[in-house]
Amino acid sequence: MFHHVKELQFKARVSKPDPRFARLLLEQFGGPNGELKAAMQYFVQAFGCRKPYPDKYDMLMDIATEEFSHLEIVGATIQMLLTGVNGELKNAADESDLNKLLDGTAAKETYIHDALVDPHFFLVSGGTPTLTDSNGNPWSATYIMGMGDPTVDMRVNIAAEATAKLVYENLMKFTDDVYVKETLRFLMTREVAHLQMFQAALESIQPNFPPGILQSDPKFSNKYFNMSEGSFSGPWNEGKSPEMGEEWQVVEEPVQHIRDTESLLNEKASGTNRTEKSVQETNKALSAERKAEVDLATLPKNGEYNWDIDPDKASKKKKSGGK
Repeated sequence: MFHHVKELQFKARVSKPDPRFARLLLEQFGGPNGELKAAMQYFVQAFGCRKPYPDKYDMLMDIATEEFSHLEIVGATIQMLLTGVNGELKNAADESDLNKLLDGTAAKETYIHDALVDPHFFLVSGGTPTLTDSNGNPWSATYIMGMGDPTVDMRVNIAAEATAKLVYENLMKFTDDVYVKETLRFLMTREVAHLQMFQAALESIQPNFPPGILQSDPKFSNKYFNMSEGSFSGPWNEGKSPEMGEEWQVVEEPVQHIRDTESLLNEKASGTNRTEKSVQETNKALSAERKAEVDLATLPKNGEYNWDIDPDKASKKKKSGGK
């Protein structure tokens, strides 16, 4: 259940109309990295967590709901930046907000021209925000990503928050309005906060690497193929791999190596303690564990399936870190 509170989460303000920046800000209203995308992504992901991971469900729904409030902030800011355009498009009386803010016919004509750089403000919306990106491309559900596995979804969400943060960072370069910058800084900071929440949620699920359940092939999990002339060294190809602790194995001559191993069919595992036997044992054990989690959480109660969360199961999961 949603309950709308009329006050904005953050008091958005603008010092003057700016239709050109309003167009840019549409990127965070209906763009692929915008607030609606984030809200819908976390909202959809939450459903699969309701029973087996009620703590993750709670977090995802809380953040999704906050993202809807951020969409409202962005929409309100766009509307304020378009002050006067709606009235002019409707041939309002001369004493409109636009005429009060601008002095002279030339300024007025320039203002209207700037607003119409994005024809959606004229042809479709009549001077209100539209669910498009800054180029007028309509919002699409194809922006939404979710795999039904929290170890994957949390990583997807971390990336979503990182990209949205960067968009706000870039937007701040294109406005001199101190009030608008204040709002953008708030929204940018909440992306950083959410990123940390998703990172913490991911860490509470153990094991969480590799994403999903099936383990990687030990013959290839720590191979680095030098696919160009010259090479650089770093933690991505020397020392131990950060997640699995295997020694990186650099293949300096990949073409010859492919030929020597019959296109890797005769590849041998090296630099790792994992074996094919241990991988298969882990696959079976983790598959059984995750299946049991879901099955136990979704069993019918008193002969019916319902959306309620068993408080005993929820408390146990919270204590165990969501496992």
